[in-house]
Amino acid sequence: MILEGVFVLPDGHGINGEHTARGADGLIVLTDSDGREIFQGKNLLLSPAMPAESFFTVPDVTIGIDFHWQRVQKQSFRGSLFLSGQSPTAFHLINIVPLEEYLGSVISSEMSAGAPLEFLKAQAVASRSWLVAMLDRKKTHRLPPPNRQDEISVWQDVNDHEGFDVCADDHCQRYQGISRIASENVARAIGATRGVFLTSGDQICDARYYKCCGGRTDVYATAWEDASFPYLSGVADADRPGAPIATEQDAAGWLRSRPDAFCNTADQNLLQRILPSFDLETLNFYRWRVAYSRQELEQILRARSGIDFGTLQNLEPLARGPSGRIFRLKVVGSRRTVVVGKELEIRRWLSPSHLLSSAFVVSVERDPDGTAQNFLLEGGGWGHGVGLCQIGAAVMAVRGFRAEEILAHYFAGAQLRKLY
Repeated sequence: MILEGVFVLPDGHGINGEHTARGADGLIVLTDSDGREIFQGKNLLLSPAMPAESFFTVPDVTIGIDFHWQRVQKQSFRGSLFLSGQSPTAFHLINIVPLEEYLGSVISSEMSAGAPLEFLKAQAVASRSWLVAMLDRKKTHRLPPPNRQDEISVWQDVNDHEGFDVCADDHCQRYQGISRIASENVARAIGATRGVFLTSGDQICDARYYKCCGGRTDVYATAWEDASFPYLSGVADADRPGAPIATEQDAAGWLRSRPDAFCNTADQNLLQRILPSFDLETLNFYRWRVAYSRQELEQILRARSGIDFGTLQNLEPLARGPSGRIFRLKVVGSRRTVVVGKELEIRRWLSPSHLLSSAFVVSVERDPDGTAQNFLLEGGGWGHGVGLCQIGAAVMAVRGFRAEEILAHYFAGAQLRKLY
């Protein structure tokens, strides 16, 4: 890592320039560019002597972990740097930063800093609300129920992390450092919404978001535990309401068509304005198709689930949310039949990385004797579909909607309150 500006060690000495940190028997060992050891201990706090001018750079940060856009980036951060030794050679590298400064990086990492101001304001309020609601939620653990042999239900949430508040990747919120903050609109969005939260009753809203709903948003329980929130009720991503998907026939008609929606856009100039460069690699996010031979899908399922299903016979959706996202899927094989959920685990099982979403219908090509040969998944949307649709919200902003209107659309019934 490279320290730009002076950072102060616990003993009061200042250091800068290139340094190397490594884990050894649960301890942090810090050496300078000449290989001289300057610190060894369980934890190390490096504080900037001049916070407004100092930053540190980490050359090899992995982003998009386990997703199709995974890659390594060089990232720079302001604030303090806390290194905490784990076991035996691993350690946590934790950036300690004020909330509002953190949000400036989040809103320009999740989408582009060049996105419309009203979208950035809406994203700032959603991100701030989610973060504070999450910090309160971490006080209680809500774990998936014990899995049975014939049913596996898995979801991921902030309780997966210990020793720090949030990770810097899509699991929590993208936080890719100060290099992403390349627009005056980012500072304007943070300043204009400082201390503003989405609330429901006396609670701060758990304001979730994702890339593209595919035409309808979904409810909380499709992705996480069986809980409901009035502001996450599922809405049509359009000017007028539409009926939720209630049957497999509804799902097939919906996902094999391209209904009007805010997020139904292929305008490349617009997408280049609102999306980070690596997200632009995903072109078909509103509607998409994935085809596998039976043997390919058997291999993927075996690798991703750890289960040998034998000859794969069928994929049967058992439960969908109002957006069409499957949250209980029966995988039928000659040796094992297992029901898997929720939406992210389904996406993980059916792809070498992850499917874009769990909103899909399945077509099976069979031999005359009924043996499955090929599977076609026709789907819609990108992400879990709960809360704010980022592409839809950005399109709304381009069309002249204000941040307050965007938030009211995706978080129906929620109120905006300035709490500091």
